[in-house]
Amino acid sequence: MDGRHRRGGRAAVRVDRLSANDLTTLVTDRGPAPMHIAAVLVLEPPAHGACPDPDDVLRLLGQRAVEVPRLRQRLHRAPVGLGRPFWGDDSFDVRRHWHVHAVEGLHDLDGLLELAAELVCRPLPRDRPLWAAHWVTGVGSGRCALVVVVHHVVADGIGGLAVLQSLADPVVPTGVRTDARARTPSVPAPTRAAPSRRDLALDAWGTRAASVRGMPRRLLLAVSGLRTLGVGRPRLVPRTSLNRPTGPTRRLGVVDRPLLGVRSAAHRLGCTVNDLVVAAVGGALVDVLEGRGERVGELVVSVPYSARRATTSHELGNTSGVVPFRVPGTGTDAWARLRQVHAQSAAQRERPRAASAAPLGVAFRWLARLGLFAWFIDRQRLVTTFVTNVPGPTERLHLAGCEVSQVVPVAVTPGNTAVTFDVLSYAGRLGVTVVADPAVVPDLAHLTERVGARLDELTG
Repeated sequence: MDGRHRRGGRAAVRVDRLSANDLTTLVTDRGPAPMHIAAVLVLEPPAHGACPDPDDVLRLLGQRAVEVPRLRQRLHRAPVGLGRPFWGDDSFDVRRHWHVHAVEGLHDLDGLLELAAELVCRPLPRDRPLWAAHWVTGVGSGRCALVVVVHHVVADGIGGLAVLQSLADPVVPTGVRTDARARTPSVPAPTRAAPSRRDLALDAWGTRAASVRGMPRRLLLAVSGLRTLGVGRPRLVPRTSLNRPTGPTRRLGVVDRPLLGVRSAAHRLGCTVNDLVVAAVGGALVDVLEGRGERVGELVVSVPYSARRATTSHELGNTSGVVPFRVPGTGTDAWARLRQVHAQSAAQRERPRAASAAPLGVAFRWLARLGLFAWFIDRQRLVTTFVTNVPGPTERLHLAGCEVSQVVPVAVTPGNTAVTFDVLSYAGRLGVTVVADPAVVPDLAHLTERVGARLDELTG
């Protein structure tokens, strides 16, 4: 378990390469805003108490972060000809990832979200593990917040939840009292030796041999990926004012509803919660576009999904694909829109999806190699927006002895999708984060209100 195995009579270091999906994520990070995912944790101080001292929280995170391999590993680029980038242990120091923001006047969630949007768009230094933790005080009513940011190459949404649960206080039986600050410090995992050039070469040639055997399948995947991109048989979505090249900033809006009510409505209507959200988002976008004087025949809502239902903090990375939903536009009522979304959803469940990300990944990596990916995503007309939906913990988390009353997910997407939506169920609530470029979507508050109104219309 020390990261070595026998090869050719010597102990060789196992090379922890990026997967194909992870490589796609890395090479497609070409926009002015970095491809980060984040979680904003709103913390309620203990009764008759105050928020923990930042030094106590720093010490706690330092103890727990070493238990998550990716939080103490750097990403290294292999020398030319020696394969994909790989992960290697860093001389870990949690203080290099820690930031404290003592802010005055954040009297409501909107103020915290404005700060969080700025933090999630800050580039992460590549000379250390790709994450940051921001401790925010002065949120209002004695509350504080923790904003955890990781590069998307580290984890997808399911993996991000596994990281959060590893950083949170351990769950203890009801009635047992615990002091999170008194937790026994973790023993850091032993540092694995860095692979030598010989290790990298042997691993790379082994991978290439396997790749040659799979070349016919890879060519078919590349062709399929190009067709998915619209080459040869384009079915382009209408041009809208919401699909323009995005800049380096984002703003956030949040819709929050009781999960039980949404689930009950979905059961009553014979659909899924995701169907309701996609239909509500489609209706809200139509409302905003009509307010801008634009009529659209249909929108395409791309819904990423994970090939796994759960994971651990030791098995992160990206295992997601995408499913496109064609959502009727102007002139369609909410119920007809929901029926069409549900029909597509039901049809998708009958098809195998495990490898659906591979064709697009091959095509995207080739576009990146040719220097065309940024040009493509700034002009693409295949997707109007993205809606991610991740089921979160059913019970409230605790951190440093404080109850986490709300978790707001954030994902930054490059290209010309100027508004995207991140959905998370947490402790009986369903939250929808609206992530928008303010230069393209100055009416974020109106859009957020319409998402809530459309969801209420379908669930009321």
